[in-house]
Amino acid sequence: MAVKDPVCGMTIEESDAVGTSEFGGKAYYFCSNDCKEEFDSNPEDYAD
Repeated sequence: MAVKDPVCGMTIEESDAVGTSEFGGKAYYFCSNDCKEEFDSNPEDYAD
């Protein structure tokens, strides 16, 4: 299933995600560790 990295906006396959985080009861998927680290430091800036 295609998902959108909330930090950079890249569309990736869930199964190809480098990492995931949960915020507000929702899972977020990331194309790189850098995007995951950025999200984890300020999740409220990226959560929808």
